Amino acid sequence: MTDRIKQLIEQIKQLEDDLSNELHQHEDALLFHLKGKKVQFEKSVRQAHKQLKTAVIPWLFGIQPRNLLTAPIIYSMIIPLVISDLFVSFYQATCFPIYKITKVRRSDYLIFDRHHLAYLNVFEKFHCLYCAYANGVIAYIREIIGRTEQYFCPIKHARKALNNHPRYREFIPYGEAEAYHEKLNKFRSAMTKEE
Repeated sequence: MTDRIKQLIEQIKQLEDDLSNELHQHEDALLFHLKGKKVQFEKSVRQAHKQLKTAVIPWLFGIQPRNLLTAPIIYSMIIPLVISDLFVSFYQATCFPIYKITKVRRSDYLIFDRHHLAYLNVFEKFHCLYCAYANGVIAYIREIIGRTEQYFCPIKHARKALNNHPRYREFIPYGEAEAYHEKLNKFRSAMTKEE
């Protein structure tokens, strides 16, 4: 990897951090605070949220038929998601210690906090719970598989792949055979120092 590519990767990481900080500052302006894992809104915001909440009966009458028809299909995805969650968690628990790969903290990816939003009714909160679980599990699995790929095969593809995991950027370019095993060992040793 050239120095210019390394420099660009570092700039991208810095921009991502800056964007994350800027978005977080914007959220602070929305008058909520995190106390540990608990979300706390100012009293006036909580009251305004409650007034904006759609009651269950009017909400049920406002559902579009296509939403009702597809709901069983959408929610049936919970089965493969839970099975994948269990299998990948077991895989990580058993294999990562053997290879000295730092484990992925599941709680960093599965975040359930939308139930604090008083403007959502019980059905909307349930939808949010489902989506938070589904997207969280996929992100959790992606990170575990990304770490696995970094350990066993940190080589980029010849063709451009869309939406790669963040670790992929630093992988060895396709076809760069010089000192491959030395670079592979560096990738592996770096993984034991992660937090």
